[in-house]
Amino acid sequence: MKFINYLVRWISNNLAIPFWVVGHIHLSINVYEDITEILASFGMNIIVALGFWLDWRDYKNTTRQ
Repeated sequence: MKFINYLVRWISNNLAIPFWVVGHIHLSINVYEDITEILASFGMNIIVALGFWLDWRDYKNTTRQ
């Protein structure tokens, strides 16, 4: 479980900007007709959001000392 937590945070911290930049460019020039593309885009954004939430939760707990 600790490895999964670390993996989600690493992906979130290192790939958030590329996911969103590429995703927004892709959305502006492409029409989503394939369910695979929709699920992949949704999944990547969920991973990034989960990583942000995990980091925020730890930050909130460490700043209340």
